[in-house]
Amino acid sequence: MAQRITIALPGQHDWVQRASSVRDVERIEAFFGGHGYDMHRHATYAIGRTLAGVQSFHYRRSMTHSMPGGTLVLHPDEPHDGSAGTDAGFRYRMLYIEPSLIQRVLGGRPLPFIAGGLSADPRLLAASDVLLRSLDDLAPLEEEDAIFDLAQALAAAAGAPRGRQAVDYRAAELARSYLLDRLECTVTLDELELVSGRDRWRLSRDFRVLYGTSPYRYLTMRRLERVRRLVVAGQSLAQAALWAGFTDQSHMTRHFTRAYGLSPGRWLRALRGLPDPAPTLQDRTR
Repeated sequence: MAQRITIALPGQHDWVQRASSVRDVERIEAFFGGHGYDMHRHATYAIGRTLAGVQSFHYRRSMTHSMPGGTLVLHPDEPHDGSAGTDAGFRYRMLYIEPSLIQRVLGGRPLPFIAGGLSADPRLLAASDVLLRSLDDLAPLEEEDAIFDLAQALAAAAGAPRGRQAVDYRAAELARSYLLDRLECTVTLDELELVSGRDRWRLSRDFRVLYGTSPYRYLTMRRLERVRRLVVAGQSLAQAALWAGFTDQSHMTRHFTRAYGLSPGRWLRALRGLPDPAPTLQDRTR
C-alpha cells in the first residue's frame, strides 16, 4: 500500500502530495505559486510532467521552461531549482527513480542523458504515463513493466552516446552493493577496488557512466534516504544522523540541505504540516 502524505508548504497556496511505493520509485504531485525550491540535486532520475502553468528552472547553465505536453528528465546529480514562470503558479507530477533500476534493464549501457532536461519524444511520454498518470498504487507487476518500458524509452530518446568506452557493469554493481551494505561505515577507494577487482580510477569512471554519480555521492544520498526514513519513523535528527553514518547532526544537515534544497528541520516541519517559525530580527537584517 502506498503511503500518501499531504505537505503544507510555507507559501499561501503551495502544497505537495507524496506517494511512495514499496520499491525505489518515489512519486509526488505539487503546486507552487512562486518560488518552489533552491538549487539542489538528486542521485536519482527526476522524471515528470508539468500539469498546469509554466515550470521554470535553472539546469546546466540555462533557464528552462516546461509547459504541459512534454516530459521533464533531470539526470542524476545535475543541480536544478524550481519556480513559477508566471503569476498563475505551476502544478506538476514527478517520479524519482534509482539509476540501478534502469541499469537492470539496460544491462550496463551508459545511463541515458536527455539534453536540456526536456523531451518531446512521444515514446518517452507514453512510457512514463503509467507511473505519472496518478499517485494511486500500482500492482507490482505493472510497476515492473512500467520501469522496463521507461528504461527502453529513455535509451531510445537519448540516442547512442558519443565516444562510448567499454565499462565493467559487474564490477560497478559489486561496488554499489558493497556501499549499500556499509552505509554507516567509512568506505575507501582501496576497499572498492578490492571488492570489485577493478582499478579505482576505471571503477570511478564506470560508476559515473552507469549510475550518474560518483561512489561517494551515491553513498551520501543513500545515507540521506536512511535519515528520512528514520525521522519519519520517529527518531530524532541527531540519532538518525549517527545511525545513517554521518559524523553528527550538523554534518548531515549540510549534506541534506545541498541535496534537497531545504534543511532537515524545515523538511520535517513541512512533513508534519507545521508552519515555518517566524523570522528573528537577525534573519530580517541578513
